[in-house]
Amino acid sequence: MTNPEVTKLSVENNGAGNDDERVMEMEEPEQQDKPDDEDEKSPGEEEDDEEEDDEEDEDEQESNNEDMIREAEAKAIADATVSANASYIPSNALMSNPSPAALIESVDGISMSEYNQLPSLFMARSVPIALRATLDVPIIITNGGSIVEYTVESEDYDITFGIKAKRDDETTIVNSLTRVDSHLEAVTGKFLVGTVPCALIFTFSNEYSWFREKKITYGITVTPPTIDNIIAGRMKRAQSAHDVVLEDKTGADTRLEHASSKRSELAKEVERLEKELAEKSKTLDVVEKEENMLKARVELRGEQLKLLKKRLTEGWDDEEKAKVIEEEDEDEGVV
Repeated sequence: MTNPEVTKLSVENNGAGNDDERVMEMEEPEQQDKPDDEDEKSPGEEEDDEEEDDEEDEDEQESNNEDMIREAEAKAIADATVSANASYIPSNALMSNPSPAALIESVDGISMSEYNQLPSLFMARSVPIALRATLDVPIIITNGGSIVEYTVESEDYDITFGIKAKRDDETTIVNSLTRVDSHLEAVTGKFLVGTVPCALIFTFSNEYSWFREKKITYGITVTPPTIDNIIAGRMKRAQSAHDVVLEDKTGADTRLEHASSKRSELAKEVERLEKELAEKSKTLDVVEKEENMLKARVELRGEQLKLLKKRLTEGWDDEEKAKVIEEEDEDEGVV
């Protein structure tokens, strides 16, 4: 129903670092007498202390910047995960599955008792891709909200590189196939996979080259979501699935009511027609019997008419015989 949810991530450093240092004027403190036992610092020592303080400030600022970037990235991941799970729509296969468990398993995701938060690493070095050839690297993602990071490099020459996500019969293009100068600079990226299970296909193509074999090195890291994101994702997917199922059930209820009413009407019509058919069948039997009787009568009357017509036109055979006998008797003088 929906394509696999893939969200590209980017985190901006919003004021984490400020190149313009703020300068504040301060009054020069009055000179005070120092105790005899306190050694005065030389100008060189004071400069060293200032340099150490500056280095500490820079380290602290850099650490703060890194913390802010990590926090911003974590927020971006959490927001993208929430957005992906909120837009979760059960697939046609899940909705048409006769078992309710299929949809529930999709909403629940991975079992928390079996959950492993360790990242998965897929890597290979100097993999040859023959001229006019293509290499597909499939990776199955089973945890919604997983972060996928990749680095791609090639030796000496460029390569065509792309990523797509497949789920059921649907496909989402993460990165379209494009020639990249991965021999000059590593190609990197990061994105979040929201809808699972999902197959990520990393494609390396050398089809445009007629003369050179290429060698590529890649590293792909799949970091599963945090437990908090998994729990939040379950709630969002459950709510989204609930809305979809409720809408479908409401529509199905309306159609069911119409279908039931139509079935009742047709059943009554069929019952009426069956009764009418039974009555007509009985009438048919009577008519067939009458037809057979009349056929026999017509045939009989036809024979009778034939014989009667013959007698009326030709007379009777025994009359000639009677005349002959009568004539013979007269000749013999029989009275």
